[in-house]
Amino acid sequence: MTTSSVAAPTKLSDDPDALVAGWLDTDLDQWCRGVVRRHFHPETGSPYWLGRARQLDFDPRDITRYDQLTAFGPFRLESLREQDPADLVPRSVPRPLAGRAWDTGGTTGTPCRVFYTPDMLRHRAVWRRWSFVREGFAPGRTWLQATPTGPHLIGHGVWEVSELHAGQAYAIDMDPRWVKRLIRAGRLQDVGDYTNHLLEQITDVLRQAPVHYLNTTPALFQTLRQRHPDLVAALDGVRLSGTQISADMYRAFTSALNGGICGMTYGNTFGNAACWDVAGDGELISYVPNFPQVTMAVVRKDDWSAVVEPGAVGQVRLTVLHEDLFLPNILERDQASRHRAEAWPCDGVANIRPLQTTSSAPEGLY
Repeated sequence: MTTSSVAAPTKLSDDPDALVAGWLDTDLDQWCRGVVRRHFHPETGSPYWLGRARQLDFDPRDITRYDQLTAFGPFRLESLREQDPADLVPRSVPRPLAGRAWDTGGTTGTPCRVFYTPDMLRHRAVWRRWSFVREGFAPGRTWLQATPTGPHLIGHGVWEVSELHAGQAYAIDMDPRWVKRLIRAGRLQDVGDYTNHLLEQITDVLRQAPVHYLNTTPALFQTLRQRHPDLVAALDGVRLSGTQISADMYRAFTSALNGGICGMTYGNTFGNAACWDVAGDGELISYVPNFPQVTMAVVRKDDWSAVVEPGAVGQVRLTVLHEDLFLPNILERDQASRHRAEAWPCDGVANIRPLQTTSSAPEGLY
């Protein structure tokens, strides 16, 4: 196990494989202690958590184990709609902060915004590169990033591909919030027009450039496959980032790719989870989180603190344990089955589905 509670800053020059190996060998309780104490240090902690500490009936610095994080209760996402994102970053990170505030993966309501330090972005990029390699995406290829852009972190994938996988990347414009607003308003003709706009951007690039790999959402890829099967068949692979993919979709996608790679990631609110395994021709699709910076649990729908048995279905609970961001017990809008991946230090999830789909929170193009 690693001996330090909080890792040294990650650099792009560091060996990505060695970084991942070190993270996977991390003692989670030790890591948890280091992150919590960093955020609650009376002089250099994060302003948000130091303010919350005065409202708690326990001293967070007494936390010694990961399973004690339930004492904080579910994290109130409204805080990320009201709070200066910089207040969640420890004062030990030099001020003024240099970096970007990003919208979370959610696409309904007022955006939740989180500041990502350079080290957080590098962590994410290294994990993304690990998943590229594991799924068979070769370095030095050309990618098209057809995902949400602008303030959405998933659009940062262009940087991840170019910096850590030696790739050339194209991108399109996509605003998923607009699509969901149109759906909620019943403006289905406008939804169709916007989908056509996205497909025109995608097909323009695919017809002009020698693109090897496409990164997009399952819903958008489904439409591309149906309307332009020739362009899909010409790809060497697709990487799907979204909230759900059914077994039928997976089988249709792999067939359409004509031998190409079908990689997947579960795009939850604060940290992507890489696909770990596909079994039964898509009947089971499992994912693992970016350990130890992100962990997941599957909990009872009527008791967020109770983890279900392996294989049982429940609500996804997410915890961010980054040196520069601490968000315990986020209750996702997704349900999944609890999955124990062999050789992985923590639980994974399988067969992601919406917890509930309503007219106020449609899935849209995810």
